[in-house]
Amino acid sequence: MASTADAGRLIHLAKRREREKEDIEKQRKKIQDESQNISGIGEKFTAHYDAIEQSLKSDTIGLVTLDQMRAKQQDFIQQRENQLAHKNIDPAIRKAEAEKEAERLKRLADDHKRRVLSFDVDEDVDDDDEDDDDDGKDEDEGKKEEVDSGSDSPGPSKASKLGLHPPPAKMKKLGKDPTVDTSFLPDREREQEENRLREQLRQEWSADQERQKSEDMNIAFSYWDGSGHRRDTQMKKGSSIGQFLSKALEILRKDFTELKSVSAESLMFVKEDLIIPHFYTFQDFIVTKAMGKTGPLFEFDAAAELRVRHDAAQDTAESHPAKVVLRSWYEKNKHIYPASRWEPFVPNKKYKQTFDDLKSI
Repeated sequence: MASTADAGRLIHLAKRREREKEDIEKQRKKIQDESQNISGIGEKFTAHYDAIEQSLKSDTIGLVTLDQMRAKQQDFIQQRENQLAHKNIDPAIRKAEAEKEAERLKRLADDHKRRVLSFDVDEDVDDDDEDDDDDGKDEDEGKKEEVDSGSDSPGPSKASKLGLHPPPAKMKKLGKDPTVDTSFLPDREREQEENRLREQLRQEWSADQERQKSEDMNIAFSYWDGSGHRRDTQMKKGSSIGQFLSKALEILRKDFTELKSVSAESLMFVKEDLIIPHFYTFQDFIVTKAMGKTGPLFEFDAAAELRVRHDAAQDTAESHPAKVVLRSWYEKNKHIYPASRWEPFVPNKKYKQTFDDLKSI
């Protein structure tokens, strides 16, 4: 039974597909027949505009009498003949007319330029001179006319008979006001002078900074391993903290065996209870006059250790020797005084110097 049902279903599907093919074929033939009957479809999309014909159509819209219709048609025929006659004009005549039109437009443009306001003082002076010349000419011409009018019998003058009129007085052009302050306006020369002066000051400042960086300074430091071991060395002001630690390590290796196998990266530089990164230079603190928790960061030639004195006012007013510490020692003892007071240096932070801070030690 299953095989018979499947066979019947297949036959039914095959017949339906044939009917669909026939319908598609009929539709295709119908479309072809319709496309063949359509001719000149491109002309329907061609834009054609005739101004005269459009005018005739617009004038004859609605109810018009027969005489009005004939008059409109006659005008249409006359305009069409004039248009055809204009097309057959000699090219030389067209060229002459075009030159006349161009000359007329040029005169209009010149008149417009003369009417535009100008702030050129020299031009105003020239215009005044021209006005004076014109006035002189007008006076001479007026005198001549008076002589002619005096010789003739009384009545209208010759200029008035010819329809001539004197030219209108010209308006003087506006100029600059010398009393107005123009210092706020852009000035190329002033800007160049300011830039030159700014560059000169920058070069002088850079040269002064380079000179200061090359100066020698004494640095007092103490190797801290639970107790202080005071040392001194000479460095340039432009030297970095990393360079100083390398030189200090060479000095300390002679006396401390635990430093023989370490490098400068394993050391820490602590000044006024602040841990200074290696990339800073001594000149950075000298220029900015930076202050630490217990004293100035820009003085490195310290006299004594902070905790020796008992006068807090004197301790906070003076600088103290920097500490050179092994990083491994700090990690083991950072919960014990004095390592418990050390903190990383923050450039924009203002560290306060108070007696309460020292009393808490």
